Amino acid sequence: MAGNREFANRRLHSLLGVIPVGVFLIQHLVVNSFALRGAESFNGAADFMGGLPFRILLETFIIFLPLLYHAVYGVYIAFTAKNNVGRYGYFRNWMFMLQRVTGIITFVFVIWHVWETRVQAALGTHVDYNMMADILSNPFMVAFYIIGIVSTTFHFANGLWSFAVSWGLTISPRSQRISTYVTLVLFAALSVLGVSTIFAFV
Repeated sequence: MAGNREFANRRLHSLLGVIPVGVFLIQHLVVNSFALRGAESFNGAADFMGGLPFRILLETFIIFLPLLYHAVYGVYIAFTAKNNVGRYGYFRNWMFMLQRVTGIITFVFVIWHVWETRVQAALGTHVDYNMMADILSNPFMVAFYIIGIVSTTFHFANGLWSFAVSWGLTISPRSQRISTYVTLVLFAALSVLGVSTIFAFV
């Protein structure tokens, strides 16, 4: 019985990491990338997202609750996982360990980012280009955001590889190898998008 519950929890954790959390990550990076076109473009995109109907309801049930479950259960997995890179230096074992490490970094980063943006917005601060530029005026915060974004995009891309395996989408070694290349390209593309956006605020 406990084994079945553990299996179900891990499947749900995997699913929520892709849908809706992973989809939201991509959407969030794309919206933020409007900063590459200047302050006015970013403010227009931010105001559009902030003005969506039923925004609080959507954020609660489509983003925050799935993210909370994925994050809390992910921390449990990270601290109970048996990493064996010291004995087996294979690529996938390193990916396994990095998935856990980046999960913890992402957990800390997301909490801080939500505090600096969504919580402050709830307290009356307007989410706009100037808010992000002010946050990133500190070089330490620039480094923190870059590490956070790269960790988040890696965690998503590598998690997508694991999702495809655990849900039976990539069974053969060949399909898993192709999936590795695809997810690495996705990681690189999202990282470049996210990091370049950070420098658009600096």
